[in-house]
Order: sequence, then structure tokens, then C-alpha cells
Amino acid sequence: MLAGLTEAVMAEPHPEKRATRRFALRLPVAVTYGENGAQEKTAQTRDVSARGICFYVDASISSGAPIEFTLTLPPEITLTEAIRVRCKGKVVRVDSMGSNGKMAVAAVIDEYEFLSESQT
Repeated sequence: MLAGLTEAVMAEPHPEKRATRRFALRLPVAVTYGENGAQEKTAQTRDVSARGICFYVDASISSGAPIEFTLTLPPEITLTEAIRVRCKGKVVRVDSMGSNGKMAVAAVIDEYEFLSESQT
């Protein structure tokens, strides 16, 4: 009985639910949101995975809102050349970062495309 209690206490309080690994990357990201993509802000990523992103931004973006963002993966990540990626997704969580006005925004990535040098 004590063994079961010890296992319960030692168990991870919030088991990992992510299907893919997140990478802690600090990269600039251009985020477009709002009615017809009317708002655009520059943000910085906290972490990125194949299915999601978390970034810091000085704007309030509603949970559930559709967003589009573009980031450049550096050669250190791609092991070739820098690659620009445009993603579309939905905000799933927004957390206030305190008195500095920044928000941590987590979003799922629904679709993405690699951009050529001619695409902006």
C-alpha cells in the first residue's frame, strides 16, 4: 500500500501531452492576426515544434483566434541554408507575462509552406 502512495506522489504532476518534441528556440517571428489579418506584430519565439509554437508578443491576441506567422529557421537548425516558413494556425493559450506588457501566446500549426527567396 505504501508503495502505491509513493508512486502516486512521485508521479509527474502534469504528464506531457504533446505528440511532438518542442525545441527552445529564440527566433524573430512576424505574426499576423485580427480581422482579415489586419494586425501585424514582430514577436520572439519561446519554443517551436512541428505542430505548434509559443512566442512572446506585446499585444493581446484572443485564444481561439486564427493567426499566420512567418519565421526563418537559421542554418544551425536546417544544417543547410536559412529557410523561411509561413504557418497558419489557431491560438490555444494566452498567458500574461506580468508588468512588462508581454504575452506568451501558444498556437497550433494547421498548415505551413516553405517560402522561396522571391516570396515575402
